[in-house]
Amino acid sequence: MTYAIIATGGKQYKVVENQEIFVEKLDAEVGSSITFDRVIAISSDGNLNVGEAVANATVSATVEDQVRGKKIIVYKYKRKTGYHKKNGHRQAYTKVKINKINE
Repeated sequence: MTYAIIATGGKQYKVVENQEIFVEKLDAEVGSSITFDRVIAISSDGNLNVGEAVANATVSATVEDQVRGKKIIVYKYKRKTGYHKKNGHRQAYTKVKINKINE
């Protein structure tokens, strides 16, 4: 099984072909094709290639959807002062489908 480790949005993802993942929001239209060029490692046939071996490697993907995550509650509280503040936050994500790992 061939997989790649890519970096996008300050995070790293282990991806295989035909996999759908949620990454931090990308500025791309739904249905458009994008290329991840920050490939950290590629494993094929049990061999792990890193560094100069993957300098020109890319991962091509298609944008499936722009979605927002579950709401989380941010609650700030300081005792004895009557201070409390409640906020909600929904993180924006982009759903992408990995098409091909180009070595």
